[in-house]
Order: sequence, then C-alpha cells, then structure tokens
Amino acid sequence: MKEDRRVATESTNSDGTPQGNGKMVAYGLVAIAVVLFILGLVDGYDGSLSIHPMDQFEVAPLFGDGPVGLFTPSNVTLLMAATVLCIVALMVLGTRGRAVVPSRSQSMAELAYGFVRKMVEDVAGKDALPYFPYIFTLFLFILFANFLGLIPRSFTTTSHIAVTAVMGFGVFFTVTILGFVKNGAGFLSLFWVTSAPLAIRPVLAIIELISYLVRPISHSLRLAGSMMAGHAVLKVFAGFTGVLGVAGIAPIVGVIAIYALETLVAAIQAYVFTILTCVYLKDALHPHH
Repeated sequence: MKEDRRVATESTNSDGTPQGNGKMVAYGLVAIAVVLFILGLVDGYDGSLSIHPMDQFEVAPLFGDGPVGLFTPSNVTLLMAATVLCIVALMVLGTRGRAVVPSRSQSMAELAYGFVRKMVEDVAGKDALPYFPYIFTLFLFILFANFLGLIPRSFTTTSHIAVTAVMGFGVFFTVTILGFVKNGAGFLSLFWVTSAPLAIRPVLAIIELISYLVRPISHSLRLAGSMMAGHAVLKVFAGFTGVLGVAGIAPIVGVIAIYALETLVAAIQAYVFTILTCVYLKDALHPHH
C-alpha cells in the first residue's frame, strides 16, 4: 500500500497534474522557442548565397527612411532605452519589496550588486568604493545591452564604436581628472618606473605614457569588436541555414553553438570592461604602486 502511494505521488505533481504532461509541455515550448529563434535569424534570406552579415549593424531611423540626424530616433536609441528600462526593472522594481527572503529578481539584483562591489574593493581598494555606483552602472548597462542584442532581429548597441567609445573615453577622462585631483603632480609618477635603471627610465616613461593614452581606444574597441565579430559569424551561419533549407542541420547546430558562445561572451565582455575600469581607477588613486 505504501509503495502504491509513493508511486502515485511521484507520478503526479502537487496539483495532481501528471509529471509526464508537464515535461511534454516544457519540451514543446523549448522546441517552439528554438524554431522561432532560427526563423528570426534566417528571416530575410532569399535562398541565394547573398549573405550580408554586416547589415544588422546599420543604424536606421524608427520612422521613415530618411537620414539619421543628431536627434533622429533610431534603432540604437530604442535599444539603449530598452537597456535602461531593464536596469530600472531589475534594480528598482525587482527590489522594491526588500524582503528578508528575496524573490528571484531581488536575488539577481543583490548578486549583481555584491559581485561588482567585491570586484571594486578587491581590485581598487576600499577607498574606491565611493565610485562604485558609476562602475556598477557601466556593468549593468553593458551586460543588458549585450544580452538584448542576442534577441533575433534586435540591435546590439555595444557593437558600435560610437557607443563604446563614449564609455571608454568617459572612464579615461574620469580617472585622469581624479588622479590629478587626488595626487596633484604626483599622479605623473605613474609613468616614472622607479624600479628600472635610471638610464632607461625616460624611455620607459614615454612607453608608459603612450600605453596610457591608448587605453580608451583599446577599452572601447575590445568590447565593440568582440560583439560585432560574434554577431557577424552568427549571421553567416544563419544565412547558410536559410540557403540549405531542410538540409541545413549542420548550420543549425553551428548557430546554436555560436549563440551559446555569444551568450558567454556577452557576460565576459561586461566583466572585462568593468574590471579594467577598476584597474584604471586603482592607478588614479594609487599611482605610486
């Protein structure tokens, strides 16, 4: 009798629905999502090998077909606004309850907050914590922008150097001004390698100065290049899928694999941009180290 009850309990959920039916529904939803995902990627191909993977990065106006001006609403502004709304939804709406036992959204917000705060403290020191809100905002913006760009038929704002350059040069000017404000002329000691022989210190100072001035360029190009390259490869494989039709099993597998890799890259690039910002902030606060 106990064995029969145990079997009956295991074969049903708490609401009396058989577990097999629930699994079938879940598998069906996943299959539909995969099909819609593939169709979203291959949409627009006419069955020929005329694949244009760079068209997805074209800035287009939201209304009409005219040129994109300084104040023209475009797909870039739309996705950047969506990124901001996602951040507000997570950090404001998701944590408004401030429950002792957090909800899923509150847990995600707290994990992100703790992760970036510990990064700032470990890399730049406790005296860098007053600048944590700025770094945390950069991390969330890049992370959500990267993830929103993974939606088929969407737009990846962080694939444009115009967007990443604003963030990269913003970090550069912020830490440079902060370095002079905190240390005065002593900030220049960052370029004077005291551990090297005196004869080669001027040469090293020039090299250090050049590498410092190149920071905003490498900081912004790394993010934009990584996102653009991955999405272009993803679109090429999706084009092969559209060309081959039913025979495009191999490209479909490639699309899924590259999409998984791009999901990982989206998170890693947000982390890399943030941790480099912490490193630059450390140099501004402690140029003598």
